[in-house]
Amino acid sequence: MGLLRTILIIVLVYYGIKLLLRIFAPFLVKYAVKKAEKRFGGQFGQFQDEKEQGKAKTEGEVTIVKMPETKSSNKKVGDYVDYEEID
Repeated sequence: MGLLRTILIIVLVYYGIKLLLRIFAPFLVKYAVKKAEKRFGGQFGQFQDEKEQGKAKTEGEVTIVKMPETKSSNKKVGDYVDYEEID
């Protein structure tokens, strides 16, 4: 009798969770999508602000912004090592 009761409880819990997920899954998905949209919008907003700042200029005005020249290349790369190919 105890085994049958345990199996019945497990089956009822399984179907209960399945039913609850069918009911609440759309709300959970909507919540996750809104949260992801907010994160994406926050990241995209930085670029949007920069774009809007560029629109503040009058039409036809040209601005050239040059990046500073940084020479970080190292002429001394390393020592040359001879090698022989072994067959």
